Amino acid sequence: MTLYPAIDLKDGKAVRLTKGLMESAKIYSDEPWMLVKKFEEMGATWVHLVDLNGAFAGEPKNLEQIIKIRENCNVKLELGGGIRDEATIKKMLAIGIDRIILGSIAVKDSKFVKEMAAKYPIAVGIDAINGFVAVEGWGEVSTMRATDLAKEFANAGVEAIICTDVSKDGTLGGVNVDFTLEIAKASGVSTIASGGVKDESDIEALVATNLVEGVIIGKAYYEGTLDLPRMFKQFS
Repeated sequence: MTLYPAIDLKDGKAVRLTKGLMESAKIYSDEPWMLVKKFEEMGATWVHLVDLNGAFAGEPKNLEQIIKIRENCNVKLELGGGIRDEATIKKMLAIGIDRIILGSIAVKDSKFVKEMAAKYPIAVGIDAINGFVAVEGWGEVSTMRATDLAKEFANAGVEAIICTDVSKDGTLGGVNVDFTLEIAKASGVSTIASGGVKDESDIEALVATNLVEGVIIGKAYYEGTLDLPRMFKQFS
C-alpha cells in the first residue's frame, strides 16, 4: 500500500477543501515545499499535488510553487489540475514532475489520454458525485458513470487510476471502499483511493481488499486524526 500525502495548491498556498468547494479552503501552509519536505522526512516516496486554480482555469496556475517543491524535495511527485494538452504535459515533465494526472480531459477526449499514456507517465483521475464523473474542478457533473470511464482505460497503458468520491473528500467521513473496489474491478488498473480518509481503519480496509494499490491522505494528516509517520512505518 503506497501512501500519497496530498497538497492542494491555491493562490500559492497549501490548502484543503471540503467536498471540492473552493470557498471551503482552509490554509495549512504558506510554503508548500516545506510540507513536502516534511512528508519526505517522514518516509513518503510519493506526494500528490493538485493545482486547484489550474483545475478551474484549464491551465497550470501555481507553477512557481510547483517548481519550488521540485527544486527542494526528492520525493516522486504526481500532479493534476488544468493539464489538458501535450505541450503542458511535456512542460510539467520537463520541470521534474514524475507522473501527470489527467482528469476532465479523460471524459471529453479519452483517445487523447490513451495517446498520452503511450508516451508519458499518466494517471487518470476519476472523481465522482453519486456515481457520475465530476469535471472542471468538480464544478460540473457529467452524464458518464465513473465505472464506465474506468472500463474505457482498462488496457490503455495508464499507470494508475485515482478515484475520488467527492461527497467524502475533505470530510474525514471515511473512505468509500466499495466505490474504490468498483473502479479497480472495472479497470483492472492500479487504483489509488482518495476522499474521506480519517484514520488507520480506512487504510486497513483498503489493504484488506488486495486490489487497491494506494491511498491519498490529506485532511486526516492536517487535522491530526492519522499518525502519518507511524503509517509509513507500518504500510510502506
